[in-house]
Amino acid sequence: MGSLRMASSTSSAFSSCRLCPHECGVNRLAGETGVCGETVELRLATAGAHFGEEPCFTGTHGSGALFFSGCPCHCFFCQNWQISNLGGKGTLVSLEACRRVTHDLLKQKVHNLNFVTPDHVWPHIEALCRRLREDGVEAPFLFNSSGYHLPAMVPRYAEWMDVFVPDFKFADPKLAQQVMRDGRYPDLALEAIRRMVEAKGFLAPFDPEGTALARQGVLVRHLVLPGHLDNSLAVLSLLREEFGRFLPLSLMSQYTPIPALNPSAPFDQFLSPEDYQTAVAHALSLGFENLLIQPPSTAEDFLPDFTRPQPFRGNLR
Repeated sequence: MGSLRMASSTSSAFSSCRLCPHECGVNRLAGETGVCGETVELRLATAGAHFGEEPCFTGTHGSGALFFSGCPCHCFFCQNWQISNLGGKGTLVSLEACRRVTHDLLKQKVHNLNFVTPDHVWPHIEALCRRLREDGVEAPFLFNSSGYHLPAMVPRYAEWMDVFVPDFKFADPKLAQQVMRDGRYPDLALEAIRRMVEAKGFLAPFDPEGTALARQGVLVRHLVLPGHLDNSLAVLSLLREEFGRFLPLSLMSQYTPIPALNPSAPFDQFLSPEDYQTAVAHALSLGFENLLIQPPSTAEDFLPDFTRPQPFRGNLR
């Protein structure tokens, strides 16, 4: 563990872990695993120029995405299930090794550094970001997340992150309980997003074509789920009421059933085009000005397989 060079404050954060809303209090320093499935070790599942994000992040050279293993949510339809739900996947990396990886990404001219699911390993990411800024790195840092956070942690995130890209998955507590075993999700995610917006404002610039790359602010994502259109309509109405029509919003249609997870109905189906268009129509009727609509596609270019050296076929350019 000495290779991680943890400060005393970092060590204390892991000795009785309360980094996520589960606040499970396990001693990850002693090798115990939290609900996230991880000990104190930092596991990097993959890193590379990623073209599967919104155009305002990928531009022409891609987003410098670092996918970390483990997740507090364990949604049973997660496309990243191999690293989020199974545990123990990925490569153990020291802070210095992770720093080298990020510098290698920047040499590829990626437009930003995109930390995917970083909350349960936040003390390591915090230390890494400090080192990178000391190195003179000026690229925006993205916090790419589930929305499932302790709101009190957001100011710590905002000290280092320029851009927040949280999901807002569920307005329905019963659905949240079914999918990720925590019916508090709607309240927690909404409050966390409030604090993100207070800290950084809305995403700027907002360019759906990806010509002007985002530098700071918040963009919220929502994935429309099969058989749960009412949840999506409620999510959109809640976001409109809370943040107004200028909230940057990415409305996603990419739900894909994962056979390995043995999903039950309705999660064993693809999202119907009719349901997605109903969600889009509702967003437009609410007057959202900064709305990203996902084009229909049957391709699986960005459905990952983390057993491959390059998990995303769409990144093979």
